[in-house]
Amino acid sequence: MSITTTRNLRTRLWTADVDALEVAIGRLKSRGPLTDDCRVALFEVIGDGDLHVNVTHQHQTQAPKGWAGPAVLPQGFVHNRTFGDVPPNQIVRYIREMVYSDRI
Repeated sequence: MSITTTRNLRTRLWTADVDALEVAIGRLKSRGPLTDDCRVALFEVIGDGDLHVNVTHQHQTQAPKGWAGPAVLPQGFVHNRTFGDVPPNQIVRYIREMVYSDRI
């Protein structure tokens, strides 16, 4: 099982944080077995200063509190969350909860 990341940043506002998040996300697999392959997308939306995070699983999972979704797409089941003034170590904790959420 794997965890992959993509980024689509429109400004430099989140660049340093996303750099740190990608390193931390890369280390998540060592924390235990995954339920399935997982994709994490980190992106900005024009006109919105928040960092948006999508986590996509091949199979439906139980979303932790604070995550919206799932949207059902050809790629899998997508949950979304936005982050404003939140430090990267807390953001990665929320991402880890979603990555390792229980399969339904």
